[in-house]
Amino acid sequence: MYAIVKTGGKQYRVEPGEVLQVEKIEGESDSTVELTEVLFVQDENGAKLGKPTVDGAKVVATIVRQFKGPKINGIVFKPKKNIRRRYGHRQNITALKIESIIA
Repeated sequence: MYAIVKTGGKQYRVEPGEVLQVEKIEGESDSTVELTEVLFVQDENGAKLGKPTVDGAKVVATIVRQFKGPKINGIVFKPKKNIRRRYGHRQNITALKIESIIA
C-alpha cells in the first residue's frame, strides 16, 4: 500500500514505516500529524485517484525530529557595477515516520 501526498508545495510517495524528510511542519518531536492532501492511494482493493484529492483519505505520521538542512551558498555578481554579495541559506526540515495510510 502506498500513497502520494502533497506537503510544502511538493509531492511525495509514502509507504507505512518509511522516514520522510519534508519542509518544516509545526510540532514537537514524537507528536502526531495528519497529512490530508492525499492525491493518490494504491491498496489491495485497487487505486483511487483524487480530483484533486481523495475524499476521506489521510496519512498519519509521527515527527521524528526537527533540524536544518545543508548550507547552500550563493553569490550575486554584476559586472562593471562593483556589486558582489554572498549569502547562505539553511532550510528547516522535519523528519516524518509514516505510521498508516487511511483510505
